[in-house]
Amino acid sequence: MLDFLKQILQTPSPSGYCMQIMKLIQDEAVRLGYAMELTPKGNGIITIPGAAEGGALGLSAHVDTLGAMVRSIKSNGMIRFTPIGGYAMHTVEGEYCLIHTRDGRTYEGTVLSTKPSVHVYSDARDWKRDEANMEIRIDEKAATKEEVQQLGIGVGDFISWDPRTRMLPNGWIKSRHLDDKASVAALYGMMEWLKREAVIPGRTVKLIFSTYEEVGHGTAHIPQDITELIAVDMGAIGDDLSTTEFDVSICAKDSSGPYDYMMTSKLIELAKRESIPHAVDIYPHYGSDASAALRGGSNIRAALIGPGVHASHGMERTHADAVVNTAALLLAYILEPQDK
Repeated sequence: MLDFLKQILQTPSPSGYCMQIMKLIQDEAVRLGYAMELTPKGNGIITIPGAAEGGALGLSAHVDTLGAMVRSIKSNGMIRFTPIGGYAMHTVEGEYCLIHTRDGRTYEGTVLSTKPSVHVYSDARDWKRDEANMEIRIDEKAATKEEVQQLGIGVGDFISWDPRTRMLPNGWIKSRHLDDKASVAALYGMMEWLKREAVIPGRTVKLIFSTYEEVGHGTAHIPQDITELIAVDMGAIGDDLSTTEFDVSICAKDSSGPYDYMMTSKLIELAKRESIPHAVDIYPHYGSDASAALRGGSNIRAALIGPGVHASHGMERTHADAVVNTAALLLAYILEPQDK
């Protein structure tokens, strides 16, 4: 799980620019012995047949991340950008980035405020960090708009943040985009275990890897035979929340409302039964692929779990235990005999 997590963390995939990572996870699925179909939207679906007939269980995780796009090129050669996903501007100030042109070229840059030096600007410290006051400095000899355009950079080009991934010997994992690539890794660990142990789930399981979750419509459409959907997404940490970076988080309610009572209760019961470190929390500023599926009109029951992640949508951190605990709870759920 951790080897695969490192690989996908280092693969750029801001929402709308997920072609490379979808090829990567499709190849890994084939290596494990699974077939992945791609939807017209670009989501991936893996079907694992189960022992019992009836409705399928959906498990979703998203490969897309926060990022940006080129909004305009300034006369001085700086790039003004527009965010992809919801994050505070101060969390990307000083970050290295890649600019991906439409013709396949890649350039490095750095995110700065428009008043980046205290030696020059008296109000540099107090300068508001909003979109209009931020820009990207390109690491090329290009000091005019025309020179930047000659590089092939144009409005609408995607920008990805340097993940700065660190996996420490004591189990700590520091990186951007643990939301939600830590969950993707947990699902792949679960799939590897099922194949290696030749275990058949209690019912058919459909894994959905979505590419537009960070902008709100990742799994707005799901296969019609799914009757239950567990969104596997990061658990938030802070304020009055109890989740830690070692736990699998079970979300009872987020900004879209409460999750299904029976599914959530079953997940809590299984976590207790299997002695899986876990926490139950309420996330007031949060939505998931399960939320998108419900808003899209899916007649399903839905739940939300995932590894605890500190400083979400910033410089994130989790622990290997949280990824393992998430995979363990998912296995416990899918191996349960289907309720009559």
